[in-house]
Amino acid sequence: MATALPSSASASATAASCLLHLSRRGLPGASPVLSPPRTATFRWRGGCNVACPCSPGPPPAVPAGPRGDDVAGHATSPVATVRIVAVVGEGSISPIKDTPWEEVMRHMADRLKWVDEGFEMLVFTDNLIDHDNLRKELLSQCDMLLNVAITNQDAVQWLINNSKHISNVICFQSSPSLVNKLGGTYVQYTGEQDMFGKLANIGKPSGVKESAEVLKTISNAWERHNSDDIRFCLLVVINAYIRPVSMLKNLRAKGLSTLSCMIKNCGPQILNCLFDPNCRKALQCLNSCSPTDQVCNYRCIVSYESPYLEAFSLCVLQKNNCLDLNAEIPSKPNVMPLTMFREQKLSHEIAEDLFVGWLDSMEWSWRVAAGQNPAYDQFPCQYQLFYRGKAKGSFWYEPVFQVKTLEGELVWRRRRYRVRRASTPGTFYFSVLDNGVISKEFWTIVDVAEDFSWGLFHYHGAAQAAGLSYTGAVLVTPDGSYPDVEDPRLASALEKCAIKKWELYTVDNCSCMGAPLGTPEGSKLHHQISPGKETSILQRR
Repeated sequence: MATALPSSASASATAASCLLHLSRRGLPGASPVLSPPRTATFRWRGGCNVACPCSPGPPPAVPAGPRGDDVAGHATSPVATVRIVAVVGEGSISPIKDTPWEEVMRHMADRLKWVDEGFEMLVFTDNLIDHDNLRKELLSQCDMLLNVAITNQDAVQWLINNSKHISNVICFQSSPSLVNKLGGTYVQYTGEQDMFGKLANIGKPSGVKESAEVLKTISNAWERHNSDDIRFCLLVVINAYIRPVSMLKNLRAKGLSTLSCMIKNCGPQILNCLFDPNCRKALQCLNSCSPTDQVCNYRCIVSYESPYLEAFSLCVLQKNNCLDLNAEIPSKPNVMPLTMFREQKLSHEIAEDLFVGWLDSMEWSWRVAAGQNPAYDQFPCQYQLFYRGKAKGSFWYEPVFQVKTLEGELVWRRRRYRVRRASTPGTFYFSVLDNGVISKEFWTIVDVAEDFSWGLFHYHGAAQAAGLSYTGAVLVTPDGSYPDVEDPRLASALEKCAIKKWELYTVDNCSCMGAPLGTPEGSKLHHQISPGKETSILQRR
């Protein structure tokens, strides 16, 4: 880091420019369009994909205090029903593992309910364009029309004629005659837009420009072809033009009050970040992402993490909450833990043994074969290390995973989570200070094969200091290879999580040499159950 600082005026100008980009996009009341701030740190987990461009996911931190029913967070109470009609091409196939679009969208209808019970989406195929139910839904209180893979010209013309009164129309992989409309304004996304030119427009409503930016955000997310991003597209439109979405409402810029807080409380951290090459690159990279695109933001952080970025985030977000954010751990889907293992009732000790897994006979507990969250469950070469600590009752989780940075360098990352038992065996509270922000998560052991050949772990999490919530799941095996997809027990476990097989991403477990594994001296492993053993107490010396 450079030791000489510029003049105070120059430093303030530089900091203001960067920070206004991070907290930019309109003062309250400037525009109804989604305009969240940029956060300079995001959640790290031992499972993520850095290979895909970007996505909306979440970062670190929310109070996950014990709850009597072991269900993290609480459900959102609907304010007003949001009605969405999705029309998909009959027989059309999605790029998501060749799953029919109709199946994908019907699952999206269920997933929208996890966010808010008031979000209702009805799905029709285009061969039903003359069906009375479709006509009735379109002509009644329809807030959004979603056209997917519509190419039949009769269907195209019918939809054009019957959707003129609908304020929000989104079209994907459909005839160019079907035009996008946001907030009653026709808008077309034509490619990359200048994300830096927004600085001069702070506080000024920009109408079509903001609509074009929203369309860019959802277009980029849609092209990543996963269920989380498809739902995100719909939530962005709802939040921007229909009514606030609980998991996005905290992402609106606070404008100059944010900037004032940052400069007043975090001046040294800001300057140190600006003079550190990696920290500066991280901020510049974040500015190239859409503010709500969490995979993109997360990829920037994982590529350019540094102590200065951590100090910046710790001061701005965690200590001073300059963005005035909050978040709660989601309550849905409500996933129940495993109750029996090897004909024994699941206890806290046995549940911890299941996490410890193969550690002792191997250098790791588990390797991740596949994950569900597009932001956090797809990094290559994911190793999980679970172990009991020296202190009585302590339990730890250390994920180790590989990252290919934006500059093409292969690096290893390692994190350390404190793990606490929840009241029901098989459920746990995880917490970590990661890149300056505290992340808290609620994990559930959904199932583990009797021979430890695979396990399925589900999590809900939230980043209070970053104002974001998330869910996900990891499918683990001893060597990272994919288990038998036809195993009825595995299918049942996925169903308990409301996860479809086509939602899982296969983790790249090739070229994983040199992982920084190992557990602290004196750490304890299995207490009662381990692979191939019924009763044993093992201790690493």
